[in-house]
Amino acid sequence: MAKRENYNELFLFMAVVQEGSFTAAAKRLGMAQSGISRSLRELEQRLGLQLLVRTTRKLSLTQAGEQLYQTVQSGFKALDTGLATLADYRNTPFGTVRINASQHAIDKVLLPKLAIIKQRYPDIRIELISENRFVDIIAERFDAGVRLGPEVGSGMVAVRITPDMEMAVVGTPEHFRRYGFPQTPADLAMHPCIAYQLGGGNIYAWELNENGNAVTHKPQGQWVFADSYMEAKAARLGLGLAYVPVELVTEDIEQGSLIRALQRYSLRMDGSFLYYPHRNVSPALRAIIDILKI
Repeated sequence: MAKRENYNELFLFMAVVQEGSFTAAAKRLGMAQSGISRSLRELEQRLGLQLLVRTTRKLSLTQAGEQLYQTVQSGFKALDTGLATLADYRNTPFGTVRINASQHAIDKVLLPKLAIIKQRYPDIRIELISENRFVDIIAERFDAGVRLGPEVGSGMVAVRITPDMEMAVVGTPEHFRRYGFPQTPADLAMHPCIAYQLGGGNIYAWELNENGNAVTHKPQGQWVFADSYMEAKAARLGLGLAYVPVELVTEDIEQGSLIRALQRYSLRMDGSFLYYPHRNVSPALRAIIDILKI
C-alpha cells in the first residue's frame, strides 16, 4: 500500500500559492513563517521536485508546482463540497416532535394534514397529545401546541393552521319538540344547554352576534365537558343544546339527527394556530410547520 501524502503540507503549499508569499500565508493561518517554509522544503524533498522559485521579491511556481497546485486546489475544493453536503444530513428532518392539542384539532387538522409525513419524512416521530387545557409547552416538554386564536404568551410564535371556525347551536329533533325552537339568543334561557369547561375551570359563555353586537349566554344544564367531541355526543343523546364547531356535526345536520338553530347569530371564531417557542426550530418541527401553515 502506497504511503499517503502529508495533506497538511499540501494545504500549506496551496495557501502559500494563493496568498503569494510565506508571510501572508503565515498570517492567514496563524502560523510561524519558518514553520511553513520548513514544511514546504520537506514536501519538495519528498517529491524530489522543486515546486516554488523563491526570490527576495516574489514567489513563482515551477511547471511541476503549477500542476501540483491545480491538483491540490481541485482536491481540496472537492473535499469542501463533500463536507458541505453533510449539512443536508444534519438538516434532514428527523427525531421526535411533541405537540399538545385538543382532540378536535388532532382529528380534524393535525392527523389529516400530517399523514403525509409517513412518506415524506420517515425519520420524524410525532407525538400528538390530546389535552384541552392551555399548557405551558416549555415546562411540559412539548415542541408546540395548538390553540384557537393568535394570542400566545411572550416569546412564542403563532402560525395559523386553519381558517376561521364557524360555531353551531345544535340539538336533536326531540329536544326542539319538547322545548321549542329558539328564535333569538335570549330564548336559550329556556333550554338545557351543555357546557364547556375552560382550562382554568370556568364555564365558557357562548358568544353570539345579534345585530352586530356581541351577546353571551351562560349555559345552564346538567352536563359539563372539557371536550367539544363530548359536547357533540351529549347533544346527539338529547341531553341539551350544544354550541360546537360546525365541522363536528356537519354529518349529523345533513342526516337530520341534529338540527341547527340560531345560525345567523352564531359566531365565526379565530381558527387554530400552532404556537411554539421563539428560538431555534428543529428541522423536524420546521417541516411540520411548513405542512400545517395556511
